Amino acid sequence: MNPINRFFDSQRRHFEKGGRFETYYFVYENIESIFYPPPHVTTASPMVRDRLDVKRFMFLVVVALLPHYAFGVFNVGYQSHLASGLPPDLWPVVAKGLQVVVPMVVVTYAVGYFWEALFATVRKHEISEGLFVSCALFPLTLPPTQPLWQVALGISFGVVIGKEIFGGTGRNFLNPALTGRAFLYFAYPVQTSGDAVWTVLAAGRTAPVDAFTSATPLAVAAATETGSVPQAWVDAGYSTAKLFFGLYPDSIGASATFLCILGALFLITVGVADHRIILGDILGFLATAGLLNLVAGPGSSPYLHLSPLHHLLVGGAAFGIAYMTTDPVSAPAMPGARWVYGFLIGMLTVLMRVFNPAFPEGIGIAILFMNCFAPLLDEVQVKMRLKKRVPNVR
Repeated sequence: MNPINRFFDSQRRHFEKGGRFETYYFVYENIESIFYPPPHVTTASPMVRDRLDVKRFMFLVVVALLPHYAFGVFNVGYQSHLASGLPPDLWPVVAKGLQVVVPMVVVTYAVGYFWEALFATVRKHEISEGLFVSCALFPLTLPPTQPLWQVALGISFGVVIGKEIFGGTGRNFLNPALTGRAFLYFAYPVQTSGDAVWTVLAAGRTAPVDAFTSATPLAVAAATETGSVPQAWVDAGYSTAKLFFGLYPDSIGASATFLCILGALFLITVGVADHRIILGDILGFLATAGLLNLVAGPGSSPYLHLSPLHHLLVGGAAFGIAYMTTDPVSAPAMPGARWVYGFLIGMLTVLMRVFNPAFPEGIGIAILFMNCFAPLLDEVQVKMRLKKRVPNVR
């Protein structure tokens, strides 16, 4: 037995029922679970042996998000230097990115942990592992200029209103990170949307340099009235490579499509994400955007002519598909329902982007909307299966 294990074993009695610190057992259990699996075992059948418990499930999602944080730190600093007319040297860029991103992450986890600990104390249960994933996702969806007090308010709304009032992880039907993000979008639109929020300017600068385009690709697409959207992107300096690698002003870590692809493949491989939802999302994007391309005429909006692949390439579409739609709590549990769930999210995202300029991103609202219908989709599939089986019973 190593020293760390001996230490936890020697301190456990103080936090278990009857111990001096019984009230704070959730803190002890939370820290111990970082190093070791839970000591409790099933004492009655059925018994399931599976290394992918809830903690490791959530840990793997956080691991998949680490490259997004590394990219976010670089891109925030890189865009800041470009907008401020500074040379984009690596270490100054990274230093600027860390200066912006780290405080947002610290505030998110500190406030989120406070609420989780408060509810765990009152309800006398352990801290949910889902908190760490929600707090890891939330900052990546925010613009880098978001005030820290709004970051605290957003994660508070996401944890309390999006999860805890329904009973905590496993009982909530909304994605907590997206709930907090949507709250900030509607409550503080000036600080959460528009062209000015996606780039942090250097001290002393009030406007970006003339050669810098601060509008996101989705904002450029929504504002294109003539010509083609891809050409408008090229004119704005957004090549296909930039769009794919996410090197443009946007949320902290959700713009890198190539990282989202790698993350989705990783999560599918380790059994965390369900491929049905992801493929359903993609099919929804392809079918809806393809149909709009077919019905669009010569006088139609250029956005109607935008190809399905371009819809998947820009904004947070790939990020939402890889990490948000696959949330095991707010998504359906039945296999067939997951196909429908993913397809409808893709469809709604494209429709909102094209026909409602108020929601240039679309996928966050589409996911929350379909979260509300996930239980219904499960219920429909269960009833369809029972309808087939009951007549055969004698």
